[in-house]
Amino acid sequence: MASPPTTVPPNETTAGDVQTPTLISPPESKTPPTTSHKRNQTDFSRNSEPVDASALSKALKDMDHGGLARSRPVASPSRKRQRIYGDRFIPNRTGQDLRESFSLIDADASPATPSRSRRTPHNDLHFQKTEEANRTYSAILRQEMFEESIPRNLPTSLSPPEDHTMRNSGRSNTPPARLASGLPAPALTPSTPHKNFFNYSGQPTPSRTPRSRNDINLNARSEIYSLSPVKYSSQLMLLTPQKAPRAVSKVPYKVLDAPDLADDFYLNLVDWGSQNTLGVGLGNSVYMWNSSSGRVTKLCELPDDTVTSVNWIQRGSHIAIGTNKGFVQIWDAQSQRRLRTMTGHTARVGALAWNEHILTSGSRDRTIYHRDVRQPEQWLRKLVGHKQEVCGLKWNPEDRQLASGGNDNKLMVWDGLNAEPMFKFSEHQAAVKAIAWSPHQRGLLASGGGTADRTIKFWNTLISPNGPSAASIAAAAAASSSNSANIPNYSSAPANLLSSLDTGSQVCNLAWSKNSNEIVSTHGYSQNQIIVWKYPSMQQVVSLTGHTYRVLYLAMSPDGQVIVTGAGDETLRFWNAFKKKERNGGLSSMDKWGVIR
Repeated sequence: MASPPTTVPPNETTAGDVQTPTLISPPESKTPPTTSHKRNQTDFSRNSEPVDASALSKALKDMDHGGLARSRPVASPSRKRQRIYGDRFIPNRTGQDLRESFSLIDADASPATPSRSRRTPHNDLHFQKTEEANRTYSAILRQEMFEESIPRNLPTSLSPPEDHTMRNSGRSNTPPARLASGLPAPALTPSTPHKNFFNYSGQPTPSRTPRSRNDINLNARSEIYSLSPVKYSSQLMLLTPQKAPRAVSKVPYKVLDAPDLADDFYLNLVDWGSQNTLGVGLGNSVYMWNSSSGRVTKLCELPDDTVTSVNWIQRGSHIAIGTNKGFVQIWDAQSQRRLRTMTGHTARVGALAWNEHILTSGSRDRTIYHRDVRQPEQWLRKLVGHKQEVCGLKWNPEDRQLASGGNDNKLMVWDGLNAEPMFKFSEHQAAVKAIAWSPHQRGLLASGGGTADRTIKFWNTLISPNGPSAASIAAAAAASSSNSANIPNYSSAPANLLSSLDTGSQVCNLAWSKNSNEIVSTHGYSQNQIIVWKYPSMQQVVSLTGHTYRVLYLAMSPDGQVIVTGAGDETLRFWNAFKKKERNGGLSSMDKWGVIR
């Protein structure tokens, strides 16, 4: 009978039996893999403590509350920044509008009222003050940097002795102690400091006073005692009272209606006589306005003709009238009586000029006539030079020179009653109507061109046309004039041309001030303005506006203070353009004592 089988534990073998291999579960089964596949996993079951359930629930609850808190935006906790005390100040500009803060600063460095905004003035007086401040700043800067020369040597009295210490110092000597034979003069070789380039003192500290080493320097103005970064000479310049720019009213003090005042560039219908009477040609009539009484008087009326020019004699009550038919009439304004009518021209007479008893007339027929009003002849001399209408005539009684301008863009200067012109200038590019002789400088002539030219040119009529070249004249003018931009830089310019200025508008009239070295110009297209200039710098003193048409007519009062302008808008405007003439010398200081017995 067979014995029952003996139970053998797994993984154990009996003696003599073959070891049974380990069975692997098939892939379809859900039996976990055997221990051989878990040899790389960590066994957490060993040496582990049980988890406290209350601690676990508390941690989960805190995690849930933290997530909700992070999902809602919450303001940063308000915590004051720790104040750091130190010796260095670092400004904090966050949150400040520097542009607005600067605009609230007043001109005198005091905060202005925020509710009232301050406008920067743009008038001519403010422009003059700004220009004066810029010139002062430039002068101070040049004085501080260079003093009298560029470069300059050290003053002899303050120059330190040339010893061993000075040779071994970082600053080089000025001028160098030894110069090579090929170097230029010491005054032309500035030294360059080797260190301390931005040092305050422009000179090395003197090792001795100007007097001696031991004596006390009692000069309080010495730079070694100065507490100011500005030199004493610059301080004097700053403390010197500056001449205030002249203020000119931009509003005319009187406006008169002038109906039928022609808007014609080639006519001259307004003139102010020596007896303080203004003559105006309106249509076919001539009216007189007395400046003292303000009374208007009608002098004459031409039945079948029109007035084209009006001009007073230098001294007296005679007035010359040019007509459209070519006649020249002479009237006595005091008695309102016509003295004579002179013929000769075949077209309108647009320009008249007196030189004592000589009356010169220019016409559209391109001719110029000299007439002696004391003689019975109609004319004394006939001048033929212009190719088109003569629209400008001015006598210079001091030098007996006549300047004429025409629509042919020519400016001519005639010597006395000679039939041939002394000068023929062709530099203008348009008609030359504006002509004026300077009462302050002999032989100085100003001329202005029309719309295509727009320039004011200054001429010296006392030099020969065969004299020095234009380059030498320009160099001389550059040395004497502060505005070198006015000097013509083209080689073809004649030697007589001193300067030229582009005004930007048609130049209709020119007139020199009798009381100061200034000149006034009236303009047409396109700004219709009146400008007062300083000569020779040609800086604008004031620009006057008000006319709505071209300012074609200009006249000056006998005292030289008031100018009157006329335009095609049929108005006459009176301006206080110039200051009163100052009385110098003589018995002017004795006037307050009354009559000397």
